[in-house]
Amino acid sequence: MDQFRHLGKVLGDLKALMAFRADIQINPRQCCLLFDIFSLAYEVIAEEIKQNLRFEERHTKWKALEYPLKELRRIYKEGALYIQHCLETKEWWAKAISLSQNTDCVEFHIHNFLCCLPVVIEAIEIVGEISGCDRDEIQKKKVLISSKYDKEWKDPKLFQWKFGKQYLVSQDICNRLDTVWREDRWFLLQTIRELRSSGSATLSKQEQRLAEILLKMLDASEPETLFHSSLLVGSKDFHVRRRLGSGSSLLKEIQWLGESFAVRQFFGENIETLIPNISLLLSMTHPNIMHFLLAFSDEEKKECFLVMELMNKDLFSYIKEISGPRRRIPFSLPVAVDLMLQIARGMEYLHSHKIYHGDLNPHNILIRARNPSSEGYLLAKISGFGLSLIKNFNCRSPSTQQETHPFIWYAPEVLLEQEQPGNICSSQYSEKADVYSFGMICYQLLTGKVPFEDGHLQGDKMSRNIRSGERPLFPFSPPKYLTSLTRKCWQTDPVQRPSFSSICRILRYIKRFLLMNPDHSQPDAPSPLMDYCDVEMGISKKFAEWGSQDPVPVSQIPFHMFAYKVCEKEKIIMNFKEKSSESGSEGASICGDENAGVVEDPFPPMVEMPTVSSEAMIKRTFSAKKSMDVKSPKQPEAKAGL
Repeated sequence: MDQFRHLGKVLGDLKALMAFRADIQINPRQCCLLFDIFSLAYEVIAEEIKQNLRFEERHTKWKALEYPLKELRRIYKEGALYIQHCLETKEWWAKAISLSQNTDCVEFHIHNFLCCLPVVIEAIEIVGEISGCDRDEIQKKKVLISSKYDKEWKDPKLFQWKFGKQYLVSQDICNRLDTVWREDRWFLLQTIRELRSSGSATLSKQEQRLAEILLKMLDASEPETLFHSSLLVGSKDFHVRRRLGSGSSLLKEIQWLGESFAVRQFFGENIETLIPNISLLLSMTHPNIMHFLLAFSDEEKKECFLVMELMNKDLFSYIKEISGPRRRIPFSLPVAVDLMLQIARGMEYLHSHKIYHGDLNPHNILIRARNPSSEGYLLAKISGFGLSLIKNFNCRSPSTQQETHPFIWYAPEVLLEQEQPGNICSSQYSEKADVYSFGMICYQLLTGKVPFEDGHLQGDKMSRNIRSGERPLFPFSPPKYLTSLTRKCWQTDPVQRPSFSSICRILRYIKRFLLMNPDHSQPDAPSPLMDYCDVEMGISKKFAEWGSQDPVPVSQIPFHMFAYKVCEKEKIIMNFKEKSSESGSEGASICGDENAGVVEDPFPPMVEMPTVSSEAMIKRTFSAKKSMDVKSPKQPEAKAGL
């Protein structure tokens, strides 16, 4: 109850802020959508609690709600800071440049919200199954809640029709999700045109130039071009604050328009040949990739400047700092999984545009703290992907690696091709090669250790051993559901590695498991009843569109998590029935073996069990059966495995 009350306080602060919604000049429609979704969610949760729970039991039976609501409150706070940032008028021109192409509202804040809301609703249902004293009433609620996750609802259109209002993915909200970003760009375009038409009476000479820049940025009909560098370096408020990136003189932190940015400077002949590649970089916009804001050039000086958002440091340096000499684990499981999901989402976006990184490693993951109340959570952005598009120019990578063996992050097929005589740029850079590199990053996130740093693969034979299948050894036993995913990512055979779309779905459901099981840091922490990689493999066969490289629209996330829940229920019932029919034989394991072969279809058609309504019910029923078997000498003991 306390967490629900705290959630209401954050929403109250948001309502006070939105009293000035008419004054929001940047991204007003996105801010209104975010506020409307947060408000509707509070009403939905309140109604779910009212229908399923008893107020007098709040101190005894509501524990399952605590962590999901706490996570939702954190998401609300982050959304409130986003709205406040858009509302502030200070440094308006800098905000217009940095936020005009920003997709954080939908792709970050609403994404995180739609990942968490299904968990909150499920937690309310779990508490509702034990709420009350009347046994008949409790059993009816169990059956009713169980029927919600029947397989006939495992269809996106039926799900939206039946549950769209509950999960805030009704057609009206989906339509707004699809249009608000374009509407805000048009709104900002009209605002700048009005300012410009007012003439020199209201705009200074510099502001008139900035207005021209923004008009060309926002108006799709304008030809793609680079602005003259005098608009940047000739500005009175332009100052270089420091150099960035392992001593590189070409990456700098600057102060411009009252805000801090990062600028990459490079030199070369025929700067105009860069326009197509730079235009592609400027068009890339996702919360988890480095955002290139503007490009300036000077043909006479043969130089070019790329203005980017400023981050704190790279992931490799951050892990090294916080792990310290004692090599403690750098992140809690929820924070590590959140970082893994952010990186996977950024790579999913790049691959949807046919951009393969080729050098994905912790040096090229830039991070910064989300906000003072983010409880250790970080914002991660992928960098380094754009520089491979710009060739034959003097431009150093922002992550000049100091490692003796930087190829520890490369996939075996890339290492094999790199060893071929005369080969410079590998053609093996692909989606699957990036997935392998992602698996190595996951290893460092989970352990704090650099892959192979113990020395058992160091030396001249290291590359050969990696190609033959050697992989880092986990120094302890992280949860199997995370090591299983990591090992699937670094499979020697690229075909066996999952796509980033699949990885994102698995990680979202792992986040759901961690919220539902807050004791994950304990030695005897619970484990999922099945391998989520097997769930993904089985369910992706039933939805052909899940195999697409296009990023999943955030409006589809609740359905994807719902479909996972349906398949999990089917598999649990199947295992329960198999074990119930056995007499002392070893039952099949619910959690898949990491070294097992590919399962053809882990979710065959099921015969319904109307009296079994939840995982908790199954475990309690089977535990009772096992106790009876132990007491009876005439019956062999059945191994539960649950």
